[in-house]
Amino acid sequence: MQQIWMRKEGDPNVLSIEEHPDPHPGVGEVRIDVQASGVNFADLMARMGMYPDAPPLPRCVGYEVAGVIDEVGPGGEQSLLGTPVIAMTRFFGYSSKVVVRAIQAVPRPSGMDAITGAAVPVVGLTAWMMCEVMGRVRQNDRVLVHSAGGGVGLAALDLIRWRGGFAIGTASKGKHKFLRARGYDHLIDYREQDFEDVLKNEPGLDLIFDPIGGKSWAKGLRLLRPGGRLICFGFSAASPGSSRALFSAVVPMLEVPWFKFNPITLMNQNKGVMGVNMGHLWDETERVVGWLGQMLQLHEQGVFRPVVDRTFKFSEAADAHQYIHDRKNTGKVILLPD
Repeated sequence: MQQIWMRKEGDPNVLSIEEHPDPHPGVGEVRIDVQASGVNFADLMARMGMYPDAPPLPRCVGYEVAGVIDEVGPGGEQSLLGTPVIAMTRFFGYSSKVVVRAIQAVPRPSGMDAITGAAVPVVGLTAWMMCEVMGRVRQNDRVLVHSAGGGVGLAALDLIRWRGGFAIGTASKGKHKFLRARGYDHLIDYREQDFEDVLKNEPGLDLIFDPIGGKSWAKGLRLLRPGGRLICFGFSAASPGSSRALFSAVVPMLEVPWFKFNPITLMNQNKGVMGVNMGHLWDETERVVGWLGQMLQLHEQGVFRPVVDRTFKFSEAADAHQYIHDRKNTGKVILLPD
């Protein structure tokens, strides 16, 4: 099988494609012949040595795949062979063959191809967790979504519109036309405008989805009205480039509003701060699979519309990572085995 490995940490050029023996499933497991693998910002952080959950070097990362079940473990249901599926993987998603627990291999809806399928698990589940489980978006809620043009931002938009919320997004100017057509009600060019300055004289926000961190969280807290919630789901401010820079990581940490996050202050202001990290839900498999099933139902109803920006071959993995570092993508970036 083909796999993408990083044998040291650094810029995208540390990624290399290698050949390894095919894995075989054990009891309660299935093997997926991978047709497409999703790329997520956590993969980039792991490559730079800035992702604390990453496995030790050498490592093969990747959280999501789509393909076809081509082998079933001992005692498993042979009828599963040939089933098109999507699955979340605890790393090793950058592989042309992966083994997962049978419950993790969720059948793809009729008409969903593998490329679209690989774009679903991480962004779909993150958006569901933020909008439905924790944020509870409701009619007329004012919701600010940072990185509006990314996969999570677009998935969250679909759920916000489904619930009747008012969607505000931050994105570079070149993405505004697409995002406006997609359904955002108000867009802010984060390169030219300070989102706090733009929104400070408007009605307060009910929800903020923020993967940036640092001072962005402090600004968001100030914009929330009573009952508002800030949901943190990343810390991209700590990695502004394509390789590790310790000083660049320290400054955003110092800008986190630590004293504003304490229970007393939040209680007195009637505000909430929550965190979402799908990589820490491996012990909640049944719940997560249930949420994924609900997102797939919304896809079949035309509510959830995954967006794939571009595909790269496994041998072009370095280019895929750089493409995301350069903030060129609108939607998901997908890797395809050579």
